[in-house]
Amino acid sequence: MVNKIRKAYDYCSALPGGRFLFSRFLGLYVPYSGTIYPEVQELKKGYARISIKDRRQVRNHLQSIHAIALMNLAELTTGLALYYDLSSKMRGILTHLEIDYLKKARGTITAQCYCDILVSEKECKYELIAEISDEKKAVVAKASATWLVGPKTKKSAKTADYKS
Repeated sequence: MVNKIRKAYDYCSALPGGRFLFSRFLGLYVPYSGTIYPEVQELKKGYARISIKDRRQVRNHLQSIHAIALMNLAELTTGLALYYDLSSKMRGILTHLEIDYLKKARGTITAQCYCDILVSEKECKYELIAEISDEKKAVVAKASATWLVGPKTKKSAKTADYKS
């Protein structure tokens, strides 16, 4: 069964301006992630590439993109790479996120994540890596996200358990 994210992206990306439309809807659906105005460049089985523009709202006092904006981008990128091919009977929740900042992030910033997901109805943890680069393809940060994936239950639909 195809999940809502895959269905919406596949539909929108076939339309003129559809990726922009999907990105805006995503920002409304996931309000905190929407604060960085993500632009979904590509989304397919096992891969997500998302960009953010260098705007005053995401800058820090050093005139570079704020560390938490980069972390927000990393979480969103790993989450979309995971969720795109996840069965609608499954759910995932982020249980751990860490990031290494390698240099100041300026200009349009793009994160990408490759994701090999096993088809399983059992609860599993997946560690996904988001590589974040600037316009010159220089890596400015690398993030590691651990997602707990398992079958949806009545309990998990409303609340999630964080298990070690």
